[in-house]
This record gives sequence, structure tokens and C-alpha cells, in this order.
Amino acid sequence: MTGGHHTTIITWVKQVGETLPDAYAPETIPGVGELDELETLYWLKKNKIWIWTAVDHFKAGILGWVVGDYSRQTLRPLWAIVQLWHCYFDVTDGWSVYPGFIPDGNQIISKIYMIRVEGENTRLRHYLARLHRKTLCYSKSKEILKHSIRLLIHYLKFKDVPVPA
Repeated sequence: MTGGHHTTIITWVKQVGETLPDAYAPETIPGVGELDELETLYWLKKNKIWIWTAVDHFKAGILGWVVGDYSRQTLRPLWAIVQLWHCYFDVTDGWSVYPGFIPDGNQIISKIYMIRVEGENTRLRHYLARLHRKTLCYSKSKEILKHSIRLLIHYLKFKDVPVPA
């Protein structure tokens, strides 16, 4: 969609984003999950917000994500999804909030084994300019940020752009 007025595009993103889920059921239950978070900005360049993502260590695609601050409260709904997988291990970067959710002995703390989730986060940053580390683009609202992420994840998974009803 090019050549359209920015409010028309934002309205379209909102209409489509409202119809898409925050998570897709995995085709197979992941044996190893990876969890990570990426920082971005919204409204004013000084307001930080994090996107937490969960992936299957062995398959491409983001299976679940949440947007919020850098706290337990934000991780809680994502963990509700991940915990249903009953992974043998969950790989993280060691952020202090993870041990409150991941059972003892099930967490692997290693940036080396987080290649899949780091790659998926890089894809998010690549396709959404508002997620670039140093940019003049940033989201004006959390709602539009979430809709943009839903739309991108749907497109990357299905190679399809949904049309609003």
C-alpha cells in the first residue's frame, strides 16, 4: 500500500491488527524454547518499551510475544503461553525475572544458544523501522505498535496480507 495518506494506512493497520492473534499454536510442541526481549521507543523518544518474544529453538517464526515494560508483569502472559509447551529447556539471556517462571534446572542461560530468537528479533527490526535501534521513526501509540507486530508476524508466517472485513 503506497501513495496513500498516512491516516488511511494507520486505519488499515488497526483494522487488520484487531483481527489477528498475539500467538499462533505451534505446528509441533517445541522441545526447547527461547525467550528474549528487545527494546524500542514510543510516543516520545525517551519512553522505552520492550517486546518479549518466544520461539521454538528448532523452527523459524515467533510463536508468542507481549509488549510492555521490563518486569515480571509483562512476562506473565507470555509465560502462560510458553508453559503450555512443556519444553525440556528454555534458553534465556539470564535476565533476573526468568527464574521466577522457569523451573530450576530447566533454564539454559547462554547468548550462544539464542540464535533463533535473536534472528527473529532482528527480522522484526528489519521490517519495522520503528524498532530500529537508532532511528527517527517510532510508534506514537502502543496499540499501533502491537497491530504492526501482529501484521508482520502474520505475514512472515503465512506470506499473506489479510484484508479487513
